[in-house]
Amino acid sequence: MNYLLVDGMNLFMRAKNASQRGDVNMRVGMCMHIMFTSIRKAWRDFNGDHVILCLEGRSWRKDVYPQYKENRKVKMAQRTRREVEDDEVFFDAFNDLVSYFTERTNCTVAQCSVAEADDLIAIWIQTHPDDQHIIISSDSDFYQLLAPNVRQYNGITKQLISLEGFVNADTGKTVVDTKTKLPLAPPDPEWLLFEKCVRGDTGDNVFSAYPGARLKGNKNKTGILEAFNDRVRSGYNFNNFMLQRWVDHNEKEHRVRDDYERNRMLIDLTAQPDDVRAKCIAALETAKQRPLVTQVGIHFMKFCGKWGLPKLSESAVDFGEILNASVTNG
Repeated sequence: MNYLLVDGMNLFMRAKNASQRGDVNMRVGMCMHIMFTSIRKAWRDFNGDHVILCLEGRSWRKDVYPQYKENRKVKMAQRTRREVEDDEVFFDAFNDLVSYFTERTNCTVAQCSVAEADDLIAIWIQTHPDDQHIIISSDSDFYQLLAPNVRQYNGITKQLISLEGFVNADTGKTVVDTKTKLPLAPPDPEWLLFEKCVRGDTGDNVFSAYPGARLKGNKNKTGILEAFNDRVRSGYNFNNFMLQRWVDHNEKEHRVRDDYERNRMLIDLTAQPDDVRAKCIAALETAKQRPLVTQVGIHFMKFCGKWGLPKLSESAVDFGEILNASVTNG
């Protein structure tokens, strides 16, 4: 099976940010259009068999690390009244979209009360090792999951990311770095995960395990690269790096290894606690066990009519195939 794993909120927010013209209703319609066409392109280009829409729950990471994503509350509080009103319209539309996928299609719609969409996507992949997976998201956190049977499609930039590198999905050409004018290097999942666990994740408000650590070290200090290359052997460079200590602004002393392990729990999508993992697996199994929906094409045309999507409605046959494919029959 070729599974399309859709990071629902990520795709919606990126489509929302790309929909800047017109009034709020026109922007919502464009957002819907981008989401559906991104899924259709991935389905066509990668021979999709079934769509899994993964949704957010309250993250278990907040209990482990209360600062997790706290920075987003600040940004939300800084919105203007107009932005707040527009966001309410957008999220009402998103909720309606989720209800539509859940009740009027045969796609799998998964949500776990204690986990994020990232967790569900990672665990789906881990529990389906013999299948092919395309992650539809712009989130670089998923690079750590890339494997011979796992690729990522960014529907906003139209890029396909795999172990072979970054490719423009429209032209088939290798993506070039805008600064160096050289092809982007293929992602190394192990290195990217290690580096992020050291540096932290500013987007998610995860603090660095070793502030100021350099990529390459010198005769006085081991760098991140040297520690990474020595990690399997657990030799001098790795241990020297991990046993370093630093003091934060509250005069609290930290050991790099301790903060690294904390960050790894938060960032590594294979490191969920056992109870969280069990709940995610249960949520995915429940999502698969629902009655088949009939007249999927008609429901799609009604949805398009409700949200003013005439161009999508013209392709009802194409979308009907995608939305009708169940997890059991592909």
